[in-house]
Amino acid sequence: MLMKILVLNGPNLARLDIRDSSIYGDLDYTELRQLIESSCKSHGFEADIRQSDDEATIIGWLHEAADEKLPVIFNPAAFTHYSYAIRDAAALLTTPLIEVHLSNTMSREEFRHTSVISGVAKGTIAGFGPHSYVLAIIALKGILG
Repeated sequence: MLMKILVLNGPNLARLDIRDSSIYGDLDYTELRQLIESSCKSHGFEADIRQSDDEATIIGWLHEAADEKLPVIFNPAAFTHYSYAIRDAAALLTTPLIEVHLSNTMSREEFRHTSVISGVAKGTIAGFGPHSYVLAIIALKGILG
């Protein structure tokens, strides 16, 4: 039986096909989901992948993960930089949360250099495009043993 993990994606991630590919890569959201699902399966996980542009929905999903004790891989997207409500929900987790970003946020605009999520995450992986998720899956496997 595969261990279930929650993979959460924040605002605008479902629109990868029309975003700047030099920043976000060449995969559309369906292809990104397929990459995550196949990588999870090959590392012994079942991925429950979700995306929302709505802060309240993401908070509800983090509450669900806390209640069900699910590990989380989380790309908070723009919420990374200012959503203390999402940070507080993420802090409720007793299982690992790995923060993921497609782009290297530190090489972008200055406002993207701050993450309110990093302080409650086990770690952050950024700048490797879609492979950031694969690296997070590998890291999660190592953390969980």
